[in-house]
Amino acid sequence: MFSNTNPFNLTFLSEYQYITDIQAVSYCEASKSTFNVWKTYSLHDRLKLIENLIYTLSKNKDALAKQCTLEMGKPIKQSVAEVEKCILLCKYYLENALNFLSPHTIKTDGTESFVTFEPLGVILGVMPWNFPYWQVFRFAIPSIIAGNTVVLKHASNVAGCGILLEKLFIDAGFPEGTYKNLLISGEQVANIIDLPFIKAVSLTGSEKAGASVASKAAGLIKKSVLELGGSNAFIVLKDADIEKAVATAVTARMQNTGQSCIAAKRFLVHQSIYDVFIDKFKTAVQALKTGNPMEEDADIGPLARVDLAEEIEKQVVKSVEMGAKIVIGGKRDNAFYTPTIMTDITTDMPVFNEEVFGPVAPVIPFDTFEEAVELSNGTEFGLGVTIFTEDREAIKKKIHLFEEGAVFINALVKSDPALPFGGVKKSGYGRELAENGIKEFVNVKTVYIK
Repeated sequence: MFSNTNPFNLTFLSEYQYITDIQAVSYCEASKSTFNVWKTYSLHDRLKLIENLIYTLSKNKDALAKQCTLEMGKPIKQSVAEVEKCILLCKYYLENALNFLSPHTIKTDGTESFVTFEPLGVILGVMPWNFPYWQVFRFAIPSIIAGNTVVLKHASNVAGCGILLEKLFIDAGFPEGTYKNLLISGEQVANIIDLPFIKAVSLTGSEKAGASVASKAAGLIKKSVLELGGSNAFIVLKDADIEKAVATAVTARMQNTGQSCIAAKRFLVHQSIYDVFIDKFKTAVQALKTGNPMEEDADIGPLARVDLAEEIEKQVVKSVEMGAKIVIGGKRDNAFYTPTIMTDITTDMPVFNEEVFGPVAPVIPFDTFEEAVELSNGTEFGLGVTIFTEDREAIKKKIHLFEEGAVFINALVKSDPALPFGGVKKSGYGRELAENGIKEFVNVKTVYIK
């Protein structure tokens, strides 16, 4: 039994009971039975149900957004945007899945050679709370379209969002068990991976959780995809458009109150424009409105839980003790942490060498491009990097220097249905979204005819 509270005012929301291991196995077995039917559906018929899902998402957009805001504190306008992004993803695969999954002819010495893309079976998803709909959809939608069924363990503090997600699929007319929400604890996940008909697992979450799930899956020779933490650098070169860089920096760090794996978490600014950048960045961050996330004009809400705000407070305090200075912010009130800008950063400080999952922006000057690259790569993570410069052609020749899953030039790092998404180093492996994502959980079957 566990209960969830509203991080804005710490009031009680709902109480839930974890299902038993026996119940969890039963639900997974039902998903296996559904898979035996679902895999026989034509791709056209699967996509018709995706069309229905777009309708149910649109119809329930406000209710979904409200539940998200109540449970994890996301500003309501951002919760609405998250649901709309899920709709965009469905439309993308509606338009492209046929091309992605159709047999591909290969020229060989045979009379005919081709590859087909066939589903694996039941896929387990373990998903986080920070984007309770988008994170699920970017894994589940391509998996289901490819012919798999999905069972999902969602983060406990967004249990209500998880329940609403399952209802969406039921209301859209998907066969019972195509998508199944498992109200289980983290400790119960290993038992699900053990089931022989669970063919693979996708996890978005912490490095610790990823290592645990991946090692368990590997021991059973099951595929896993991991999307873990990030400590993205946001590099501003001396020829950058500072106004655009600052405007983008605010969103890149403060969106979702900084609770994003792909948020910009370390700001590297050329020494010649460092002071100007700090002044403009400070002004822009101060203009953000912090408050009740249910209000339409709120830009910053609480963090998802009080303990998360406490952890950020510890990282900032420790960094200050080591010599960092706070330009603005640095205050905690229960689950709220004020948007914060910090300077005088060294690479051994927590705000530089740890992932800070909240609205804290350390700004570090550099003199040469080589120094910026070294600082950018100086982390265990490798999810993405933003580089602001007016010389696009020159920077394109240097993207290989960055140890990242993505390089965004003059734009914040984002997940887009049309772009492969994932990282290197301790940010994980595998890719979500685009053609790569829909082929993560398929059997690429070679056919050769002499």
